[in-house]
Amino acid sequence: MNFIDVSSALNEIDKLEITAQTTSEDAGAAMKMLARFNQCAMGLVCFCGSTPWERHPDDELLQILTGSVQITMLDRDKTSEITVSAGSILIVPQGIWHKQHSPAGVKLLFLTSQSGNEHSEAVDPRAS
Repeated sequence: MNFIDVSSALNEIDKLEITAQTTSEDAGAAMKMLARFNQCAMGLVCFCGSTPWERHPDDELLQILTGSVQITMLDRDKTSEITVSAGSILIVPQGIWHKQHSPAGVKLLFLTSQSGNEHSEAVDPRAS
């Protein structure tokens, strides 16, 4: 059995203010990896600002612990946006480009692929 005290783990990470100068090392330092779950990694992150685009070979689970975050998703021919607040869970389907934006800040738990993930700084990564 693997017990994880999420509240204590959240206290171990600082909020990352995402800017144009934020590096992948900065982003990694703002995450707390908690466990492996099948082919996925479970972790926590606390940030404000906008993330780069990303997509994963598996579905991604996002559970909002505090704050709220706007998720923009790019399907083959459409764009959709949803704002998710504390207490909610969102499943981002595999292979969908998505990014997160939280001006005031968000703390969330994620369950995402351990490998095969892609990131993009493009305006529209579907064109890349």
